[in-house]
Amino acid sequence: MPNRLAHETSPYLLQHADNPVDWWPWSAEAFEEARERSVPVLLSIGYSSCHWCHVMAHESFEDQETAEYLNAHYVSVKVDREERPDVDAVYMEAVQAATGHGGWPMTVFLTPDAEPFYFGTYFPPAPRQGMPSFRQVLQGVHQAWEERRGEVTEVAGKIVRDLAGREISYGDAQTPGEQELAQALLALTREYDPQRGGFGGAPKFPPSMVLEFLLRHHARTGSEGALQMASDTCERMARGGIYDQLGGGFARYSVDRDWIVPHFEKMLYDNALLCRVYAHLWRATGSELARRVALETADFMVRELRTAEGGFASALDADSDDGTGKHVEGAYYVWTPGQLREVLGEEDAELAAQYFGVTEEGTFEHGQSVLQLPQQDGVFDAGKIASIRERLLAARAGRPAPGRDDKVVAAWNGLAIAALAETGAYFDRPDLVEAALAAADLLVRLHLDEQARLTRTSKDGHAGANAGVLEDYADVAEGFLALASVTGEGVWLEFAGFLLDHVLARFTDEESGALFDTASDAERLIRRPQDPTDNAAPSGWTAAANALLSYAAHTGSEPHRTAAERALGVVKALGPRVPRFIGWGLAAAEAALDGPREVAIVGPSLDHEGTRTLHRTALLGTAPGAVVAVGAPESDEFPLLADRPLVGGEPAAYVCRNFTCDAPTTEAERLRAVLSG
Repeated sequence: MPNRLAHETSPYLLQHADNPVDWWPWSAEAFEEARERSVPVLLSIGYSSCHWCHVMAHESFEDQETAEYLNAHYVSVKVDREERPDVDAVYMEAVQAATGHGGWPMTVFLTPDAEPFYFGTYFPPAPRQGMPSFRQVLQGVHQAWEERRGEVTEVAGKIVRDLAGREISYGDAQTPGEQELAQALLALTREYDPQRGGFGGAPKFPPSMVLEFLLRHHARTGSEGALQMASDTCERMARGGIYDQLGGGFARYSVDRDWIVPHFEKMLYDNALLCRVYAHLWRATGSELARRVALETADFMVRELRTAEGGFASALDADSDDGTGKHVEGAYYVWTPGQLREVLGEEDAELAAQYFGVTEEGTFEHGQSVLQLPQQDGVFDAGKIASIRERLLAARAGRPAPGRDDKVVAAWNGLAIAALAETGAYFDRPDLVEAALAAADLLVRLHLDEQARLTRTSKDGHAGANAGVLEDYADVAEGFLALASVTGEGVWLEFAGFLLDHVLARFTDEESGALFDTASDAERLIRRPQDPTDNAAPSGWTAAANALLSYAAHTGSEPHRTAAERALGVVKALGPRVPRFIGWGLAAAEAALDGPREVAIVGPSLDHEGTRTLHRTALLGTAPGAVVAVGAPESDEFPLLADRPLVGGEPAAYVCRNFTCDAPTTEAERLRAVLSG
């Protein structure tokens, strides 16, 4: 019989709806039930494409005996971290403080007042490698609750007090200057892996936000070292197994230092951020590889992640059926030499094995290889390789596909909108701009209410129940601002303004200028979450700083500019020390230092060839964070178009920064020179 999760919209929660565990969704009623029964709460947090979440579910939550024990002694609450990042953040902070590490599945035991007192991640069904079994943990916690409850509640209270005392140092509420950005670059150089690209050791994550900082830093200062790190890292990732060499798109991370074996799930946010990075790398260098990867990644998002309603789904699973009914990680993506021969015949299989680095012993498990593009001598016939790629892709399409998490997350769709709008504009792909517009329309129709408050998720055209958090407001504003620059439709600037007004009113600490992850009127948790560091995607804090800065450049709004500068104080404090974890904040600081430049293109119409040429030239300018407005003279679509006439009857470009404007120009070459950083 289905449990209480059967009516939820989260695909992750629905995966648990038939468990024998009597799950509750996160709700006041669940904690009320725990109070009435005088039992602790088991909080289990995960997400739908998380491999070990599936393993623990299969081993423990589908097990009848374990479920009976849980139902007798606990109230069990299941949370999708992608729906409730606030709940996840608060308890993850507690887990990391207590154990020194964290991850998913996250397993936390709480008092009926939601105060945590015992922590873990994955627990096996039987004791293993020094880890207790899940049953032993359940029995131990139950015993402590029954026999030493005073002690347990005292520990829980102390943990909550300790968390409340972990305040962030905000710097001095000023933007980082030349010195701090140079220090951040130096610190990154020390952690850079010159042999393989990227930063640090295994596991290796795509450093998309740091790459944006490096590209902006190069544009502003001409630093060749910054550009070298960015372009070499992008090339290594694109040649590695972390990139899908047949279908485009990136996996979540590489388990090794060489980008060979990925953790195979594909997330919307990674692909949106990386699509944009490769498009920006092409803009800076003209690299053919960067162009191909940007377009293939954009096409992957539209083909594989687009929902029927026009939004973008959250993720594709790592696991899929290997053809025997067993769910195995990477089964959809890996190849043996024998499988290549089956599809391609002897001669082409040999060529494919050489080209994609497929070996007899394999680069993954059981003699299977992840396709990559190893550096090698010799020239390959492009037509032949294209034919091989097509045939392999068609054969792969016949395999059981990985599952898809269909929920639409506002923040990640905002990132996808920005990436698709810019990629479509750079490479003359109006279909990609259309896909960005459709996703933006869905967010406005389904996720925004009359007060421009955001709902975090939707699924199958139905809005979820959870309020948007800071990253939703900031990333959706970022997407709308990119769309405004690309399409010349001022309505997207207006919508971005509505969202950023909420950031100022409901997410900002008036005294310090610090930002909170949840709104002032959101559900009260044991602590109001607040984290300026970038993780897999930009933190809400740094994303808001960047969007506020762009909006201020478009509108001249002093409150938005001031808020952006105050928010960047934390980058001044953290950038020189931990640049890998505040890359988006450093990128925003580069824009602030450069102006950012304000570009107005006026022309008789967007279809006029002269207008189009100047508009495209403006979009391809590398000056960090430059904003672009395009429209007819005296149009009220954008504030930047006011009092900007044609020049001698011709379309013209006006460029200003720091309250100073250049003379208007009608020449694309002159505009290109002014915007080349």
